[in-house]
Amino acid sequence: MAPVAVLVGPPGAGKTTVGQAVAALLGVAFADTDHLIAARAGKAIPEIFFDDGEDEFRRLERETIAAELGSFDGVLALGGGAVLDSGTRALLAAHRVVFLTVELADAVKRVGLGSGRPLLSVNPRATLKYLMDQRRPLYQEVATHTVPTGGRTPDELAADIVALLKA
Repeated sequence: MAPVAVLVGPPGAGKTTVGQAVAALLGVAFADTDHLIAARAGKAIPEIFFDDGEDEFRRLERETIAAELGSFDGVLALGGGAVLDSGTRALLAAHRVVFLTVELADAVKRVGLGSGRPLLSVNPRATLKYLMDQRRPLYQEVATHTVPTGGRTPDELAADIVALLKA
């Protein structure tokens, strides 16, 4: 069993919104690893970061993704930093991975001022630009498909992704 698609991309790319739309079109379940991690930890992502540190969050993330890649058969959205782990990138090589690209201005509008996003709590725009630049090669490395999100609705993106998956 494996996900029909795994969505990756920076914060604000629309992984959750588009992923839910793709899952609906395909008639499969949707899961967001950030939500799964929060449920597993019994607290929100910012609390994990602040109480336990980023290393503990990344450990939980790594374990959650590995488990879901082997047991979940719907559309799976990964947190923006999931690709930082080389083990996760290696696991993704066996899956259909869709990289949702987003321009900085659009990402900033979508994530706001970093509310609920611990890595964006100080100078969100500059931090988001840094994270996007740092992670872009890693997203490209794991992607089997790259889909630009600029100027397109979640439903349009979902339809394009479903077409890619069926091709």
